[in-house]
Amino acid sequence: MPRPDHVVVVVLENHGSDQVAGNPKAGYLNQLAAEGARFTNATGVAHPSQPNYLALFSGNVQGITDDSCPHTFTAPNLARQLLDAGHSFGAYAEDLPKAGYSGCQAGDYVRWHAPWTDFTTVPPSVNRPFSEFGPDFAKLPTISFVIPNMCHNMHNCGTAVADAWLRAHLSGYAAWAATHNSLLVVTFDEAEDASATNGIPLSLTGPMVRPGSYAEPVDHYRLLRTLEAMYGLPALGNAADREPISDAWRG
Repeated sequence: MPRPDHVVVVVLENHGSDQVAGNPKAGYLNQLAAEGARFTNATGVAHPSQPNYLALFSGNVQGITDDSCPHTFTAPNLARQLLDAGHSFGAYAEDLPKAGYSGCQAGDYVRWHAPWTDFTTVPPSVNRPFSEFGPDFAKLPTISFVIPNMCHNMHNCGTAVADAWLRAHLSGYAAWAATHNSLLVVTFDEAEDASATNGIPLSLTGPMVRPGSYAEPVDHYRLLRTLEAMYGLPALGNAADREPISDAWRG
């Protein structure tokens, strides 16, 4: 497994693979997928949104089946794992009023897309406004999550609007990562609610990635397992039933 100096995970909303792949309105998303590893059999683990974020962050949906707020959990999670191992974790949420904000909603920010806010073992300060993302990417935590607001994550606004926001705000990191042993992960929480297969776009881009199209199954638990394996962390919850992605890396 590679060990990137930095990983940035961007989570978008409610679009299936067939709505993004080849869509001219998703030009930047498709550019990233073409430059890196595109997973054509990636899926969410549930409907609606919140259980998927919890699954990716803690290996378990924590009994949540809706987008209700607030919740409080004491379960193990990725942030606590990283901190205990001497690494760092951070999240950058668009429209977050201030670092450590614990409210359920502010503008187009929603807490149910920021699962780290629910865990008592995670310092509130890891939840930061997106305005603090960059421009010195070398100062980013080991693993960061980027949570666009409810427009720019494709939930409330069109694909082209969100794609343009991603190009404007993530292309700098993507270019920097290519020469600084760092990784960009772009995924979605779930497909549209009516989707039984729950197929979602997922791409990995960075200098350690072997570009190509990969048809193996990948869900949020397997993505979590992969992030953990990169830093020698034990598998959390349902991630223990998954093998880390191993074939998408350069030798």
